Amino acid sequence: MREVRASYTDETITVYQAYSPEIAEPALAAGCFVPPFKWERMTWIKPSFLWMMYRSGWAGKPGQEHVLAVSLRREGFEWALAHSCLSHFVPELFPDRQMWARKLKESPVRIQWDPERSLRMQPLPYRSLQVGLAGIAVDLYVDDWIVGIADVTALAREIHNLVRKANEPADLEKAEQLLPKERPYPLPSDVAKVIGADK
Repeated sequence: MREVRASYTDETITVYQAYSPEIAEPALAAGCFVPPFKWERMTWIKPSFLWMMYRSGWAGKPGQEHVLAVSLRREGFEWALAHSCLSHFVPELFPDRQMWARKLKESPVRIQWDPERSLRMQPLPYRSLQVGLAGIAVDLYVDDWIVGIADVTALAREIHNLVRKANEPADLEKAEQLLPKERPYPLPSDVAKVIGADK
């Protein structure tokens, strides 16, 4: 199943990124991304906290020591999805591979669906969204969409410590209670079709 799940309000949605201290600390101080953040590189945002934990090794991988919770405008997030292309060919969405490849090359946003993860980082039977921003999408993300950046590295490590020490279900429940509350995101039907989300 492909379903966008996220923490969101009426105006904003939270996505996650992980960076080195050299990039994360200036961004936190400025409230937006500043050099040495590189605008010319594709930047990946993830609405799933646990998928970010899987990707960053609970903020333990080199260059991913700071996990950032980025609050951005929902209209920006939905613009990104509407102007995206799936990173893999889906016959239901494209008549042939050539048209898909052309769309992929032209689109400023790339979409991937990967298995969601449990607290113990086991794959779950449904998919989690990753959104890769490039070109104009990076400019819009940094300059227009972001309304706040918070460091959630300490939270990530606290949850990880509870998971590592867990010997029974009650211990995992403590960790689960600390997770950001994520729920299905109400995608417009046309946007859901673009990204291949299930109804």
